[in-house]
Amino acid sequence: MKYKLYQVDTFTKKLFGGNPAGVCPLNEWLDDNLLQKIAMENNLAETAFYVKGDNHYEIRWFTPKVEVDLCGHATLAAAFIIFNHENYSNDCINFYSPRSGELKVKKKSTCLTLDFPVDEFQPIAITDELVNCFDKPPVEAYKGKADYMLIFEKESHIADIQPKFEIISKLNARGVIITAKSENVDFVSRFFAPQSGILEDHVTGSAYTTLIPYWTEKLNKTELSSIQLSKRKGYLLCKLSDTRVEISGQAKLYLIGEIFID
Repeated sequence: MKYKLYQVDTFTKKLFGGNPAGVCPLNEWLDDNLLQKIAMENNLAETAFYVKGDNHYEIRWFTPKVEVDLCGHATLAAAFIIFNHENYSNDCINFYSPRSGELKVKKKSTCLTLDFPVDEFQPIAITDELVNCFDKPPVEAYKGKADYMLIFEKESHIADIQPKFEIISKLNARGVIITAKSENVDFVSRFFAPQSGILEDHVTGSAYTTLIPYWTEKLNKTELSSIQLSKRKGYLLCKLSDTRVEISGQAKLYLIGEIFID
């Protein structure tokens, strides 16, 4: 059998920026073990698989090591492919995730907007375990459904920080978001998830379900701009709307190919 495979750079206006994701459209679901092997072979932070239904697309996401509950950049990549390469004529796509429920992506010109549920997160104590994850101490700590979020004093700390992956990998979480107020945009962030097979994720759309409500309250504004300060950098426009967040960015197609499976 052969299956289409796309690779898309997301949250960027130019190729080789943002976060690359694999996208594999399917007519029906393959065995979970095979999905995991395809994602491992792709060796990208995430590969999105989707199956078209009557009025939605069911979507799942795999890192090279595990299936994850939610992935923003791979959802953006899947929407980019459906809008531009799969003969889809509407300006809104309804996705459904068995793990995260209903998700939407809207298109306006070249900008795509994810509509995701907000995370549920609570302040926690800054433990030695969390402090030891980096070479600089955070000033606040939070725990969401999947991730820790650590707040740092200034933007330069986020840019220059040295993660200790062996310690981070032992945390009982998908990964760790680090963030600070920015001098040029509203806030900056980075994301580390060695326990999920990703040392540093270039742009982490799902992390913004935590970041957006936090910074909305801190900065007293509902529309925000952000840069994820990985080596490839990601550029995002963010908005809080009640119990949902809107995460907007652009994408560029890198590859169209086929997978051959005996």
